[in-house]
Amino acid sequence: MEGWQRAFVLHGRPYSETSLMLDLFTEGQGRVRILAKGARGRRSNLKGCLQPFTPLLVRWSGRGEVKTLRNAEPVSLALPLSGSMLYSGLYVNELVSRVLEQETNYSSLFFDYLNCLQNLAGASGSPEQPLRQFELALLSHLGYGVDFLHCAGSGEDVSDTMTYRYREEKGFIASLVIDNTSFTGRDLKALASREFPDALTLRAAKRFTRMALKPYLGGKPLKSRELFRQFFVKKPDTPAES
Repeated sequence: MEGWQRAFVLHGRPYSETSLMLDLFTEGQGRVRILAKGARGRRSNLKGCLQPFTPLLVRWSGRGEVKTLRNAEPVSLALPLSGSMLYSGLYVNELVSRVLEQETNYSSLFFDYLNCLQNLAGASGSPEQPLRQFELALLSHLGYGVDFLHCAGSGEDVSDTMTYRYREEKGFIASLVIDNTSFTGRDLKALASREFPDALTLRAAKRFTRMALKPYLGGKPLKSRELFRQFFVKKPDTPAES
């Protein structure tokens, strides 16, 4: 299997009459842009497999910014995502596409991504837990370092019942002020462990990851969030958006 890599399609769009331009997330080279010549042709055997959420083995060639696909084989059927889980998967794909540099090795993150998709596919309730876990893993792989377990002002261990305000590039500092940047010590311990036992810690995790990811995403809104809002606008009992 020399030259083959495990990969997922993050996004694809038509290119010329019969080809596809693909953004792939690969195990060995991170995000790679690939031209799949003839993939939309009538006789192409790649039509069904070059889709998001299908585990692939791929091989390509070329040295420029856009590579040329040589072979692609599905490892298994596409992971079964539907409803809120599908939109959550699209959100994860958009995050990876927006924040990862091209052709940079993120092999550990690749397995965090795979684990997230598998958890979404197997979830029967809310997608919140796997989404927050992946966002925190992504921030870690991007080099975003923050100490959740110690007060940045005193160096003391955080206390479950104390409130801490987040300050960019500094960390969490004990404070009596409660606002959108405030978290309890219990919230911070949940963030450190990436395990969220209840709705309160999940909401706190969403607040933190949105703040932390904002500099990487810039001012351009996420398309997947807008799609989520449109799909669930008349379904108030569905889980909160990603």
